[in-house]
Amino acid sequence: MSTLLILLLTIFVLAIFIGWEVITKVPPTLHTPLMSGSNAISGITIVGALLSATTANDTLTNVLAFAALVFATINVVGGFLVTHRMLAMFRKRN
Repeated sequence: MSTLLILLLTIFVLAIFIGWEVITKVPPTLHTPLMSGSNAISGITIVGALLSATTANDTLTNVLAFAALVFATINVVGGFLVTHRMLAMFRKRN
């Protein structure tokens, strides 16, 4: 069990480092398209969390589904706010 935990923890830490390196190399002109893609993925997560919550038979599954639903909703709302703010930077001022 501890070997599996160490393996999963190693993969998680490597994913954090790789994600950080990839995201910091993205030019500012591509942030809006990437944000809309992230919103689509979070939308799928919301649907999956809702399905998990409705078919759950135990309390742990309900709690995890609710947490996934809350975090994915925060991500979608934040993504839309950031996208809206970035698009506002390109509008002509009167």
